[in-house]
Amino acid sequence: MIRQLAFDLPSAEAMTREHFFVAPSNALALQAVEGWQDWPGRKQMIVGPEGSGKTHLAHIWAALSGAVILQAPDLAATDIATLSARAVVVEDADRIGAAEAQLFHLHNVVTSRGALLLTARTPPRDWGLALADLKSRMQATPIAQLDGPDDSLLSAVLVKLFADRQVAVPPNVIPYLVSRMPRSIGAARGLVAALDARALAAGRPITRALAGELLGLE
Repeated sequence: MIRQLAFDLPSAEAMTREHFFVAPSNALALQAVEGWQDWPGRKQMIVGPEGSGKTHLAHIWAALSGAVILQAPDLAATDIATLSARAVVVEDADRIGAAEAQLFHLHNVVTSRGALLLTARTPPRDWGLALADLKSRMQATPIAQLDGPDDSLLSAVLVKLFADRQVAVPPNVIPYLVSRMPRSIGAARGLVAALDARALAAGRPITRALAGELLGLE
């Protein structure tokens, strides 16, 4: 059935363990998250490029630990003293900006009573931290690195992203995209969104020909 009308509706991307595809590029990070009760210093950091799966892993850990998820740039407006959660995720810690003191305080409070998970695009040495005490604590945090995805992981992610949008595509579309797209999960997310939008606008199904038009190859 061809969808005739295009609406700008958000897709619900599943962030559960069931929907996390394990590959050599992310297996060690997943192992670190699932073994969270043995974290040295009660803390762990996941480092990887944009769209590599950090947020998905953060949600998996939140489900395991009951953690609340905070965005690093929002810490400046967060009252750390009233935060009762024993487990906390800080996403985009490399974008901490002017909230260094709040992250330092949060680190000390949470690791003294529970566990802390941080995600970042780069390791702490590259954050340009000005607060020496925070810098030392971040650099002492164990890091699980997410590497670039291989073909099998990209294929699985594309299938999942289309399924999240309730869109069925012919089998030949996935390998066609994998062999021509940038090598990142972030790129896969953008490509699926763009294909879905073009198909909706044109009233056409997503096919290899439509993918080629979007990529400028046909």
